[in-house]
Amino acid sequence: MTGKDSIYATEQQVKDFSFDANVVEVFPDMIQRSVPGYATIVSTMGKLAGQYAQSNSNLYDLGCSLGAVTLSMRRNIAKENCEIVAVDNSKAMVERCKMHLSGFKSDVPVNVQLGDITELDIENASVVAMNFTLQFIPKDQREAVLTSIYRGLKPGGVLLLSEKIKGETDQQDNLLIDLHHDFKRHNGYSELEISQKRTAIENVMRPDRLSTHMSRLEKIGFKQTQVWYQCFNFCSLVAIK
Repeated sequence: MTGKDSIYATEQQVKDFSFDANVVEVFPDMIQRSVPGYATIVSTMGKLAGQYAQSNSNLYDLGCSLGAVTLSMRRNIAKENCEIVAVDNSKAMVERCKMHLSGFKSDVPVNVQLGDITELDIENASVVAMNFTLQFIPKDQREAVLTSIYRGLKPGGVLLLSEKIKGETDQQDNLLIDLHHDFKRHNGYSELEISQKRTAIENVMRPDRLSTHMSRLEKIGFKQTQVWYQCFNFCSLVAIK
């Protein structure tokens, strides 16, 4: 049973955010109250995975956390001989993810791995999902990670990418940030919690502009990229090889 997110509710010496055991315990509550439309994003990623899955192929969930996208993909896969590879670099997340997945029966096998996705070989993939994961990878490594994904995708395969984005100008960025902070207030977060969470995350999560994502994916070789969801500074897109 997960609890209510109160990690930043008391004044503290704020350390860099990490996906440790404390976060694992409150992660579902944290993400629902922090990411607008999270449930819609997860369910739609599953539907897109079902649409683009190819028989005899792998589907990847990179930065799988507790396995929400993996479960959503698994529910929607109808093609034969598919396997989901779910990878996260947090030991606490991987252990809890395995527990979550074991609670649901399915004919689609899932291989949950503790690993660094910057060093992962993507092979025979029809779908690769990255749900708010790329933003935690150092900026100078992002193109290499996406290039590796592109090379590992079969023709007609897709990358499903969700990211927190920066506005195209400082003024636009501040507007999106203000709207997001208001969303968090509405969901019960205090000014102290919002401020301390922002301090904790600013050194580990560095968002790109949407235009940066689009141009980088085109440069790598994706022939079509479509934004299918955006609310404030949270965006989901599908890139087709």
